[in-house]
Amino acid sequence: MKAIFALMTALLLTVPLPLRAQAPARIAWIGPTDAAGQALYIAAFKDGLRNNGMIEGKDFAFDAQYADGHYDRFPAMIDAALKRNPALIMAVTIASVRAAQQATKTIPIVFVSTNDPLGSGLVASLARPGGNTTGISNQAEDVIGKYVELLRDALPQIKRIAVLLNPGNPSNPRMFERIRASAQGYGISATAFEAASPETIDPALERIARQQSEALLQNSDAMLFQHRARIAAFALKQRLPSISTSPEGAESGFLLAYGADRPDMYRRAATYATKILAGAKPADLPVEQPTKFQLVINLKTAKALGITIPQSLLLRADEVIQ
Repeated sequence: MKAIFALMTALLLTVPLPLRAQAPARIAWIGPTDAAGQALYIAAFKDGLRNNGMIEGKDFAFDAQYADGHYDRFPAMIDAALKRNPALIMAVTIASVRAAQQATKTIPIVFVSTNDPLGSGLVASLARPGGNTTGISNQAEDVIGKYVELLRDALPQIKRIAVLLNPGNPSNPRMFERIRASAQGYGISATAFEAASPETIDPALERIARQQSEALLQNSDAMLFQHRARIAAFALKQRLPSISTSPEGAESGFLLAYGADRPDMYRRAATYATKILAGAKPADLPVEQPTKFQLVINLKTAKALGITIPQSLLLRADEVIQ
């Protein structure tokens, strides 16, 4: 019996590695918001993986952690993820990507819907990222002036804009300077109001209310995006026309919303994950940028504010919420 067992063991060891059962590749998801806020995007990412022939439980295992808008939690979240030996780290914000880059130089990192990855130093170039990081940019920094233009098109007499931003997002202060420069070109003043965590959003909104601005622009940031419904409700209560940097913002009550299709970016990110898990190096995968931006107008909000949206602007909209 012992001889038979020894023979079977020896035969098993001669089986080539590719033919042996392998554990699913572990994907670490570093979510900047809460589970509910990430659900749509995780679903889109997993849908993309399925479209690429990846089966959960067989080809990959999914580990998710959530910062709930507190970016100072990212280093600890990355440390916890690394203890589980991930094959890939998925990150969204600049802060989470930087935390991952500081913790590992070997494990691949893919970012999704991230502001200004080149200007933030996440990659060496868009065509040749270098290092262990690549992904998809939302290109918000390149279209930031569009938000001022859209507000002015909707409200030709506007003179003062309040800009809500997250100073914990390194791109937000730079983007605000672009907003201010764009606004000045139209004779409009732009004032920054900072909220670095969910707990500081309400105090920032109270400062905006005291400032008596004529419109509110929510900057591109995951934490602020998570609380878009609360921000939109404030704007409506204060009778402030508002604009969001993501199309979903209009569904939450913003008057205007403009930006790249987020779920589509997460589905596309699955192609990066699939290629990297098959052996591709992040350094060889160029950073992608969105090719389509959507303008959404909420006429319910316009009616509540007593605003008539010009027909010329309505004709440019990809979607109008009645």
